[in-house]
Amino acid sequence: MNILVTGSAGFIGFHTTVKLLKNKINVVGIDNVNKYYDTRLKKNRIKSLKNFKNFNFYKVDLTQYKKLDNIIKKYKIKYIIHLAAQAGVRYSIDNPKSYFKSNLEGFFNILELSKNNKIQHLIYASTSSVYGNSKNFPLKEENNTNLPLSFYAATKKSNEVMAHSYSYIYKLPCTGVRFFTVYG
Repeated sequence: MNILVTGSAGFIGFHTTVKLLKNKINVVGIDNVNKYYDTRLKKNRIKSLKNFKNFNFYKVDLTQYKKLDNIIKKYKIKYIIHLAAQAGVRYSIDNPKSYFKSNLEGFFNILELSKNNKIQHLIYASTSSVYGNSKNFPLKEENNTNLPLSFYAATKKSNEVMAHSYSYIYKLPCTGVRFFTVYG
């Protein structure tokens, strides 16, 4: 079985990839290694992952549909764990275009690739930011997420809605995971 992990040089992506590799699962990791986080840290993570024989890495951006499609076809990917995104609430205020490209166009590409390549399950990252300024604690899946307070949160809420429609229309199994204040 071959799994594609997007954002494999990020904190969550790296640790997810390590866990899969240690369980003898073949992983193809992709990351654009952008400068939002320290690139030395990302490069060191990739170097560490390359010590596993069951790991292959590609530096590719989510907007590069054809490159992604070629990778999925080459490795006969059947599962995608989509953890790549432009992260950060504050950064989205001054740089909304980078969020549009990565989190909306990039996620659309992941959905299309999943549909066209008959991916058996797409697991993707969302965020607690979709809850906006909710006062209902503890937060629950059923809470209202229609009032995101940042463009970052709006893109992640859009991802959830897009995934829901692809799941319904194309019978694509999708699971979204709302991460809360990840630090690492």
